[in-house]
Amino acid sequence: MHNNTSAQDGAQTSTQTGAHTDAKPYTYREMAPSDNAAVAALIRTNLKAHKLDIPGTVYYDDGLDHLSDYYCDEDHKYYVLTDNTGTVLGGVGFARFDPMPDTAELQKLYLDNSVKGQGLGYDLMALIEEKMREAGFKTSYLETHDNLEAAIHLYEKCNYNEIPRPDFVKHSAMTRFFTKAL
Repeated sequence: MHNNTSAQDGAQTSTQTGAHTDAKPYTYREMAPSDNAAVAALIRTNLKAHKLDIPGTVYYDDGLDHLSDYYCDEDHKYYVLTDNTGTVLGGVGFARFDPMPDTAELQKLYLDNSVKGQGLGYDLMALIEEKMREAGFKTSYLETHDNLEAAIHLYEKCNYNEIPRPDFVKHSAMTRFFTKAL
């Protein structure tokens, strides 16, 4: 991608170019409380589209409608992808993962259908891995599901290694598990 980033009030701006003649600027910034509803809707829409609106997934987590309360300190961060109008089009987060030393769990990587296929998933992966390293983490861990084929492809392309199902899985419906040295 096509990533021209610059610091601007804590946000990174990327200009997406490609087959389209009209470049769209996207901004990556920390989640704010005003993003809660949009992020929750984005997550639920994606999970429902993949038949994962079931117990044992984040779809039913109590805090999904108030994610900014959880992602509010140096060990828990969430970043949103917005367009030039401020519309939330994606996001990704991390949280300290206590079962594994020096590890952060990559969490809730989702994109709106309108921007899928543009390479923005790779940008979000690079962003969150950089933020994990800046926070001092040495390893990234993630959980996903067989139904999320595009996500699994992304993780594999980003050099994540599949591991056997750990004993400490929080979302019981998850079926695939990956780690990557940062």
